[in-house]
Amino acid sequence: MRTDAVIKQEGFRALSTMLDLVEAERFITLIKQDNFDYTEWRKTLWEDESVTSLSGKAMKSWDSHNSNQ
Repeated sequence: MRTDAVIKQEGFRALSTMLDLVEAERFITLIKQDNFDYTEWRKTLWEDESVTSLSGKAMKSWDSHNSNQ
């Protein structure tokens, strides 16, 4: 099991891959301000996406992150 510090670090790194630094911090602030229910949010997170579409996005992301290594 990873420590809380590692999870926070990797979570922020995940945010910063999609958002710039200011937007990532703003996202965290918005989540903290709101009565955010992650369980309810994730139920509808991908409702407009097909498995094929999500798979394609995941493969594209994987390729772009691994082509730099």
